Amino acid sequence: MVPTQRRQRNLAQGVIEQIGAAVKQGILKPGDKLPTESSLMAHHGVSRTVVREAISHLQASGLVQTRHGIGTFVLDRPQTGLGLDAENILTLRDVLAILELRIGVETETAGLAASRRNEEQVRELAGALDEMQQAMAEGISAVESDKRFHLLIAQATGNRYFVDILAQLGNAIIPRARLNTPVLEQDKPADFLERVSREHDDIFRAIERRDPEAARAAMRTHLSNSRERLVQAQRRLESTIN
Repeated sequence: MVPTQRRQRNLAQGVIEQIGAAVKQGILKPGDKLPTESSLMAHHGVSRTVVREAISHLQASGLVQTRHGIGTFVLDRPQTGLGLDAENILTLRDVLAILELRIGVETETAGLAASRRNEEQVRELAGALDEMQQAMAEGISAVESDKRFHLLIAQATGNRYFVDILAQLGNAIIPRARLNTPVLEQDKPADFLERVSREHDDIFRAIERRDPEAARAAMRTHLSNSRERLVQAQRRLESTIN
């Protein structure tokens, strides 16, 4: 039997490919609004969770942009936005620099999300957190659900520019999408993922109970811990070279 998480990811990939093909063929043009979630669910025969995972991936790749309360629109691919090219974020130093940026941006994002989130957004965050924890328990990649969790927090602020920044960074916002972080940290993968899971749970609980300061603190702690773990890994690598 195919695990639920993997099956959903495969279904989401099918939706991603079909929407991507429609854009490439000119059926969907820059500025066009995508069909509603319900329409996409009916057209592709998939669940709401699958549709949202697909949209999150398309946002991260810079193909579409979701405007809260309005809809999701196709972007003009040539646009450079903030000039953040995730494909050039390859090394440990690059990831550390991105984490510094994220500490500044996402700390405030979490605080605003705690103040502004609605009940539907809390449910979506809970779903992404459950998917992440399930994937970790099954020993499969949790990168997509992790990325979706952070994007949902940005969306809960109601400020699309926070979403734009994270979407442009794509997989670079999740260090383990680019680096084998448990190995770099000389840590047991299960222990590493358990700590990451607890940190995300702290962020979610603060947003759920509408506690902006606790949400900022939890996000800062999570990202600062990620940065510190990688700093230590960098020092170990440099010591072996020297």
